[in-house]
Amino acid sequence: MVQVIQGKDITLVQFIDEFGLHLADDELFFSEWQQDLPELSDLEKQSLNEVKIEYLHLSKYPILEPVVKMVVLSPLLRLAGFYQPPFYIASEQEVRISSEDEGMIIRGRIDILVFHPPLWVLVIEAKRADYSLVPAIPQALAYIYVGRCNFGKTCFWVCHQW
Repeated sequence: MVQVIQGKDITLVQFIDEFGLHLADDELFFSEWQQDLPELSDLEKQSLNEVKIEYLHLSKYPILEPVVKMVVLSPLLRLAGFYQPPFYIASEQEVRISSEDEGMIIRGRIDILVFHPPLWVLVIEAKRADYSLVPAIPQALAYIYVGRCNFGKTCFWVCHQW
């Protein structure tokens, strides 16, 4: 019998067991993204600090996902240059993945997908500011897994909270 799970409801253990995903903790994984990086300008550092200050100010009270996207994600995507060619952005992109034996199907919607066809560059799963990031990890991994065929390497995950 096929089990259908919404992306938001998958646990990390379920995802790892069903799809064989593992954490890549090698510091040299995607080393090409760590070499010869440009220094941030003073203006970029100031902009990042402003995003942090605004987020911390607003998060004193519960803020919903759309506000998190507006206050944090939009400025960060702009600073990263993801609104400019060659990148494209999709919002609420529907995804579906299934295990090899079709025993499990995961469905959901990616909050924000940055891509440079055919490569998925960035998958973002936004949550309310008062949520822990931990519950969003399996959901984001499920969505990244859909795009794995576009990568030459196994996906890895990184989690950061201010």
